[in-house]
Amino acid sequence: MSQDFEQTAGTTGDAGATAQTTTAKEPILSVKDLSVRFWVGDEWFTAAEGLTYDLHPGEVLAIVGESGSGKSQSSMSLMGLLPRNGRASGSARLGSRELVGMAEEQMQRVRGNEISVIFQEPMTALNPVYTVGFQIVETLRVHTVMGPKAAKEEALRLMRLVEIPDPEDRFNAFPHQLSGGQRQRIMIAQALACQPQLLIADEPTTALDVTVQAEILKLMRELREKVDAGIILITHDMGVVADMADRILVMKQGRVVEEGTSRQIFSDPQHDYTKQLLAAVPHLGSRAEDTAFGSGAEDLEYVDDLADIPLESNDTYEHPGGRIEVSNPALHLNGATIEYPAIGRRKAFRAAHSIDLRIAPGEVVGLVGESGSGKTTIGRAAVGLIPVVEGSLTVGGVEVAGKKNRDLRELRKTVGFVFQDPGSSLNPRLPIGESIGEPLVLHERLKGAELSRRVEAMLESVQLPTSMRNRYPHELSGGQRQRIGIARALALRPQLLIADEPTSALDVSVQATVLKLFRDLQEEYGFACLFISHDLAVVEMVASRIAVMRHGHLLEIGPSSDLVAQPRHPYTQRLLAAVPVPDPDEQRRRREARDALIEATEGGLVS
Repeated sequence: MSQDFEQTAGTTGDAGATAQTTTAKEPILSVKDLSVRFWVGDEWFTAAEGLTYDLHPGEVLAIVGESGSGKSQSSMSLMGLLPRNGRASGSARLGSRELVGMAEEQMQRVRGNEISVIFQEPMTALNPVYTVGFQIVETLRVHTVMGPKAAKEEALRLMRLVEIPDPEDRFNAFPHQLSGGQRQRIMIAQALACQPQLLIADEPTTALDVTVQAEILKLMRELREKVDAGIILITHDMGVVADMADRILVMKQGRVVEEGTSRQIFSDPQHDYTKQLLAAVPHLGSRAEDTAFGSGAEDLEYVDDLADIPLESNDTYEHPGGRIEVSNPALHLNGATIEYPAIGRRKAFRAAHSIDLRIAPGEVVGLVGESGSGKTTIGRAAVGLIPVVEGSLTVGGVEVAGKKNRDLRELRKTVGFVFQDPGSSLNPRLPIGESIGEPLVLHERLKGAELSRRVEAMLESVQLPTSMRNRYPHELSGGQRQRIGIARALALRPQLLIADEPTSALDVSVQATVLKLFRDLQEEYGFACLFISHDLAVVEMVASRIAVMRHGHLLEIGPSSDLVAQPRHPYTQRLLAAVPVPDPDEQRRRREARDALIEATEGGLVS
């Protein structure tokens, strides 16, 4: 790594200095008038047009925009990874070599060696039948002259570099045996195996928990300094952009509508679309005047003698108003312990321990925590999909614990479920009108004109044209499919709605539309809702109270504004500190605050 970069590259808050230093060097990549087109239905469809930019060593260039704006396809064209019906034109020079139109044999030597990709979905990008260690070794041996023993040692070194725990054990693990964050780290290790000049990170943190996301972003910042590579960051998460980017390209419908440094784009956006994009981003602390971590490391406060609270404590810390007492709760868990039953040699797994939670009729309660914390388990138990082995769980006063499926038929009419992935939860063989009408046919025996009227009314309630009832799920966008999922869940006018990560994979503008729709429908229908998410900024927007879970335990519960402003449990503090905000200077201060908090808790201040 060159000395001048070491002296200036640091945090995103110093993006201006970093950009000035990196632009003084020869660019790694020079793109001029790059266009990408696809032959669809006997005509050419333009996915991206007229892209022109330079990328320098040690620089992070973020390309942002909605789905379909051409972000990924324009970057995949640099490596010749377009599908057969795709064509790229224009120029993209890696040093002195032209990438557009490069012969496949030459491109194979460039891929991995000089350009690497961190794909959006590591579970689908990694081969499920080979161990992760073998896949890193394979990359090394294909692209370098290295024997098996040396390749394994280098693979283990890379796994340590990306902070994989117990790399010797994880080396022989298959992708499905690792967590989402660990799989993403394996992807990064594989991408960096040959020390590429250019790294393309395509939505590297989508659907990751905020704590894992913060670790991945910290890792990428450190790696940028270690290998001095240029990074193209493709994302719709403006908090991630604020945390990482030196320069930003804003794309809409295949064209760049605005370009500038990170500070310029966030502080003084010029194009109306950029302003709309930034306005759609949910801001953590929107319900509170100040957040506990809103102003940097110097503002850290330990509430209620946190120095005496161990980080691993499973006690529940309640804010005033955190618990409610109502005679007829829509959902009531009283000491509920939920367990996945034993199957074959696999032992029973206790996913939730002694949960106490009430949701009043018409109330929205947010349930947050990392993957594996037991959030979705509670939602599934509410409809009898997972057994409650201890305590009580009632829905509208009806006990769910101990009931068999045939006894839960009437109860399930009163509970709606919005799934995280609407694409896989909708039947691909049924038109969406039939998917929405299916609960009405099964539970209310509707048919004919009355069924059509109810289906069209539900489509109108989620702001979709009634003509869309004859289309299939694959013909709709992600936001449209999510609206269909909401319409289907509300078709029977339930008393309780379980919303499981309903916006996690949506663009910020689509997410904002879906959240507004959700709030409007909640006011119209008056249903109670358990809103499950790992995005605290989203939960704060829709929920009156927030409950925090970790390792199957309910750690903290309180009104949304109070919990965000003054978290009581150290784990909640960590969770809030890890949430990125769409402001480079503020994000730098929050990152420093989070590092100080982690150092304090791990150094014994609160442990």
